[in-house]
Amino acid sequence: MISDKNKKRVSKRVGQIEISATKEMPIVAAKVGGCVSLGQGIPSFATPKHITEAVCHALQGDAAIGKYSLQTGMPELRREIARTLKREQGIDRDPESEILVTVGGMEALVCAILTLVERGDEVLMPSPTYASHVEQVLLAEGVPVMVPLRTEDWGLDLEALDRAVTPRTRLVVICNPSNPTGAVFSDADMQALGELALRHNLIIISDETYDSIVFDIPRPRSLAADPRFREHVISVASFSKKYALTGWRVGWLSASADWMEQIMKVHDASAICAPTPAQVAALAALQGPSECAEAMRLELHKRRDLCCRRLDDLADFFSYVKPQGAFYVMPRYLFSNAPSKDVALQILHEARVITIPGCTFGAAGEGHLRFSFGGDEAEINEAFDRIEKWLKP
Repeated sequence: MISDKNKKRVSKRVGQIEISATKEMPIVAAKVGGCVSLGQGIPSFATPKHITEAVCHALQGDAAIGKYSLQTGMPELRREIARTLKREQGIDRDPESEILVTVGGMEALVCAILTLVERGDEVLMPSPTYASHVEQVLLAEGVPVMVPLRTEDWGLDLEALDRAVTPRTRLVVICNPSNPTGAVFSDADMQALGELALRHNLIIISDETYDSIVFDIPRPRSLAADPRFREHVISVASFSKKYALTGWRVGWLSASADWMEQIMKVHDASAICAPTPAQVAALAALQGPSECAEAMRLELHKRRDLCCRRLDDLADFFSYVKPQGAFYVMPRYLFSNAPSKDVALQILHEARVITIPGCTFGAAGEGHLRFSFGGDEAEINEAFDRIEKWLKP
């Protein structure tokens, strides 16, 4: 706990942000002991072998691996990202001036937000939304404006978004597929969002961390693929989830050269460059066999179905929207009127299961809990066994 004396020295921008509950709940659980997790969004898979082998080879034979890369990232990696964007999404980006390799998707997001948000600027955020997006806007001294999603399917409410625009509105920040709901916004709704941005001269920061992790439906199309929106979309992606590289901390940002020139200033001041060994891992991920990523997606599909079956067995206690992407489901709890943080802590202490309170994702998340099915089937079953025993003693 910071002393009152030092608290006065903390900047306002830092004093108003918080560590998200996704990080806080595991800390509490470590003190409780013996917990299993439906909490933090970490896939259980090991980093694929061909990736670790490529890094080991570079560590042994490439003297440059222990040095800084170019600030924008290794040229070969940027070219490979550009080829991947063109092949998978039809997006044309110049690897020299429109792609930046970052320290995970999180650094990419904060660089873009700090570049574009002035003190008092409003940022539209479909809610429930990823908690760290909110904290990043607050860090930039902006004003998060939560616009509730449709409760029946966690879809975009485009009329509400349009009504929320004011002369102070600068950005829309969106995560598709969604963390925390697991929803995948339709291409039609995303096109309408792009048109809204054109109409009001807004920028869309599109968090596409989970874009390849979808179930039963086609992969969503990035707005950056439409030439009309090219100057209005900044795309952020990560290697963490698709390739099981969470600890390697490497992602990327793509934007028009005008935006990139400014975003690079923040990147340079905060990180200089992404870790070179992590960039070698990312390059191996893109150049290596794609079967490993597909195998992980299929396994997550099975875990999604398992999680939904277990929730169906608890229909008297939870209602939920079946997720179509990412590896989260956000059920409403029916057994209590208590705030979601209290419910999550009660489950943690009494059932010894980590869940994430919905309030951390905005007011629209209150009354819900976020469950992650990133863990293996044994952990998912153990967590639900404990919750069921707790609910049905």
